Amino acid sequence: MTDNSDISAFPSTKKMLRKRLLTQRKALSPQDWRTKSDAICQNLAQFEWVQNAQTILVYLSDRQEPNLAHLWTHHYPHKRWGIPRCVEKKLIWHEWQPAQPQQIRPGAYGILEPVSTLPVLEANAVDLILVPAVGCDRRGFRLGYGGGFYDRLLSDSAWANIPTIGIVFEFAYLEQLTPDPWDCPLKAVCTETGIALSR
Repeated sequence: MTDNSDISAFPSTKKMLRKRLLTQRKALSPQDWRTKSDAICQNLAQFEWVQNAQTILVYLSDRQEPNLAHLWTHHYPHKRWGIPRCVEKKLIWHEWQPAQPQQIRPGAYGILEPVSTLPVLEANAVDLILVPAVGCDRRGFRLGYGGGFYDRLLSDSAWANIPTIGIVFEFAYLEQLTPDPWDCPLKAVCTETGIALSR
């Protein structure tokens, strides 16, 4: 993974930094987005945590987030996958079968979600969480979208000890973010150039 240690070029406030990184992500060409996304999937597929996990929580790409579809369509179609549904201020996780598109629909925020009738996954059934982010730093701190859904999830004692991997493109893997007191660092970060354990 490359060294994005010069963060002096980045705006200081979370709101400005989020806007800048989202603009940079949106500017990726469709070909670059697909190529980088597939490289992320390849890195994940070769990583021991993913190989050993039976039940993995993922997200469905929105706003040109890295697309993890190759992970469940090409690499590990027989693992158990879970995707989130936003309920008030919480994420509820449902077991999901990627081959059945009728199991998902747009949710309250316009993001694809599982239908509520799918089986719910509790924390004790989960081996690994792949976490979407706007940016991540080398300590595992995450810049999210501002809704706090993952912050609340990962601060819950039932979920706190499950391994987590932040998923970002390399340009959004920064040397250091300024965390808030409630931020919970992720255990590792994956980009198209590799996976790094948090410092």
